[in-house]
Amino acid sequence: MNKQRAQEIAASPVMANVTYNGVPIYIQNVDENNEIARIYPLDEPKKEQDIPLSNLKEH
Repeated sequence: MNKQRAQEIAASPVMANVTYNGVPIYIQNVDENNEIARIYPLDEPKKEQDIPLSNLKEH
């Protein structure tokens, strides 16, 4: 996923269908400089992690 789209999704009040390794996730914020997203699985909000934007997939 490109960083502009990831930022749009993170800023939007509308939930987008995005997955990481097949798991539906929520994008909290995007680090533009390092192209990293702070995410968590929808069913496990306490499992936050930083992952490369290239690993995110929008459906």
